[in-house]
Amino acid sequence: MAEQRQYDDEYKVQAVRLAEKIGHSKTAEELGIPKNTLYGWVRKARFGYINLGRGTQSSESSMSLVEELIALRKKSRYLEKANMRLQEENEILADAAAFFAANRRKSGKTKE
Repeated sequence: MAEQRQYDDEYKVQAVRLAEKIGHSKTAEELGIPKNTLYGWVRKARFGYINLGRGTQSSESSMSLVEELIALRKKSRYLEKANMRLQEENEILADAAAFFAANRRKSGKTKE
């Protein structure tokens, strides 16, 4: 049986706010939580069981989850670009190695 994860109230509040900004499905996917769990939190927030505390929390704590998500997306894009560049470099090096190996065989120069 799967182990139930526990989420603190602040995490739930941040997740509900993020869901309001980017959508429920995308938020659940980004945070790695089940969609039904998030939908439950949104419902509870709508009926007042989860206090979203609009205006009562500092802007730093209310935006921390969104800012973290933005930073992670930026880092992911950077790493994807770096990975593509390295793959291209590896292909170039493999082609160069094959070229020089073929050239060496043509000239009859081999290691003894």
